[in-house]
Amino acid sequence: MGLGLFIIMIAVGAILTFATDWELATVDLDLVGLILMGVGLLGTAVYSSVLRRRRMVVPPVAPTVTDDDRRGRL
Repeated sequence: MGLGLFIIMIAVGAILTFATDWELATVDLDLVGLILMGVGLLGTAVYSSVLRRRRMVVPPVAPTVTDDDRRGRL
């Protein structure tokens, strides 16, 4: 599941909640829309967190040179 799927879930949930007035006997479409928007927002946050962790680059640490290393002593 990618970021696009979560954005589509948010859009479909918003459409079901705010733009439709359909009524089904057994399903509350407003609640289904809210659930889709919530899952989409949560998935977007988790996906962004994982993506940020993957792209984090740690610069290399330069070795420390002491006076004994320059003179050839250990």
